[in-house]
Amino acid sequence: MSLSDLQPVPADRLAFRTPPAFENAADERRHRKERLAAALRLFGRFGFEEGVAGHITARDPEHTDHFWVNPFGMSFRQIRVSDLILVNHEGQVVDGRHHVNQAAFAIHSMVHQARPDVVAAAHSHSVHGKALSSLGTLLEPLTQDACAFYEDHGLFDDYTGVVVETEEGRRIAQALGSHKAVILRNHGLLTVGDSVEAAAWWFITMERSCQAQLLAKAAGPTVPISHENAKLTHGQIGNDFVGWLNFQPLLDQILASDPDLLD
Repeated sequence: MSLSDLQPVPADRLAFRTPPAFENAADERRHRKERLAAALRLFGRFGFEEGVAGHITARDPEHTDHFWVNPFGMSFRQIRVSDLILVNHEGQVVDGRHHVNQAAFAIHSMVHQARPDVVAAAHSHSVHGKALSSLGTLLEPLTQDACAFYEDHGLFDDYTGVVVETEEGRRIAQALGSHKAVILRNHGLLTVGDSVEAAAWWFITMERSCQAQLLAKAAGPTVPISHENAKLTHGQIGNDFVGWLNFQPLLDQILASDPDLLD
């Protein structure tokens, strides 16, 4: 074929991923649980584990005051769909064979209650998220990726020990507000999304943005992106569909390398 024969491919013949639609709650539940197990495996691969700390939750599509979560004390790197547990609004396990992390219930139950739009929430003690949280400051618009969080994340400016009471979870939810993320001072990061994929991606890219900010500040004076351009960029890359889309290559990788997570 010569170059003169080449013609643009019509847009309707090009593939573009979009979130799936479901005919019933059972199919949607299975889909969310598979993505939840995949996100947990990825968190393990990225080194976000810190002993038994850390959790990702996914709201059940039928019993919307219940959420699926990783079992207490199980490595992110080994979790399968069959290991996930379902927790009710009182913190009781109603499906599964493992205990729930009480901090997961105390925080996530209040976030899910305060934000009916949130399908999933992610929290872990990642290194750079912890480091930035110790400064008691927000992410700055220093990079394009950080602009996804520009004027779209809060700061929980308090620390009183391990979160085991729902009242503190309620205050964290208040600090989150309508945003996609909140920095928990002296603790770490928490992100939310309208899909498991979006919530997980926001955590991954927020952790990397924390790392970039810490590196840049240590290297010397920084040049922030202007308010106008940070707002523009947030509008381009800060919505949950973009978060969902960015997660897809990582999902492909983990499903190819760890097919047993679907068991």
